[in-house]
Amino acid sequence: MSARMHAIVQSAFGGPEVLAYTRTDVPEPGPGEVLLKVAGAGVNPGDAVLRAGRVPELVTLPWTPGNDVAGVVERVGKGVTRFVPGDAVYGMLAVTRRGAYAEYTAAPADALALAPKNLALAHAGAVPLVAVTAWQALAVLARVRPGDRVLIHAAAGGVGHVAVQLAKELGAHVIGTARAANHDRLRGLGADELIDYTTTDFRTALAPVDTVLDLVGGSYGPHSLDVLRPGGLLIGASIDPGTDERQASARGLRYTWVTAEPSGELLEQITERIEAGRLRVTVQHTYPLAEAAESHRTIEAKRTTGKIVLVP
Repeated sequence: MSARMHAIVQSAFGGPEVLAYTRTDVPEPGPGEVLLKVAGAGVNPGDAVLRAGRVPELVTLPWTPGNDVAGVVERVGKGVTRFVPGDAVYGMLAVTRRGAYAEYTAAPADALALAPKNLALAHAGAVPLVAVTAWQALAVLARVRPGDRVLIHAAAGGVGHVAVQLAKELGAHVIGTARAANHDRLRGLGADELIDYTTTDFRTALAPVDTVLDLVGGSYGPHSLDVLRPGGLLIGASIDPGTDERQASARGLRYTWVTAEPSGELLEQITERIEAGRLRVTVQHTYPLAEAAESHRTIEAKRTTGKIVLVP
């Protein structure tokens, strides 16, 4: 294996053009880490937020973006017993670490799980962040129970279409906002009601709900408070949530923010669901690693259904 590799390196904040395809050193796996030969790296809206410098305290430049990854274990660091070279794995790197937009990356072994056998390994790189976010929002924070009414904004997007499936598995009555062109697909994933946000104000189109997962933010935050039953929960997952705990509490409601934390243990449960056919993750676009800038332009257009993956 060469000691050099291709990677995306960002040296300044700005538009997609700051994502430079360049040669750099292959990282060494530290204690508790494995070195992965990357097969696929998921591209998420948060990647573009960090690239633009909207949350500069989370970024130390220069750096290689990307925290969704799938690949093959090349080497294991000291103390790693969960995996051996040749294992196909996937996982999520910590937001302040990242490094998935590369031919090789070092990752903590406890953040990884064996990849689903019935999913192309590159496509497995699309799964971790969306699945962990949806699970932590619905199963952990909302504790969704059978019969709960759950509204998911941007239901056709990366996190949204996974959240629809997980909410349905938990027994919820699932409502989603999405363009009409995506309604049939979302019904196939388990949605019970769908609202075309381009023609209809969701506040006028549904009965009160127990939980809202807001993947849009802005005006959707305060507007979502309008459709919650007393004591209902709004879960924010965007950089501009539009509301906060104080505003929710003043109306007898609850608000919280979901943060996806790397967890190989949770991903083992996700693998089980994917292999059993109970969870599907849609990959809409695949780009070569060298076209990372174009992948960011696509995700910033906010018209994707499913996920985007970079392939070295």
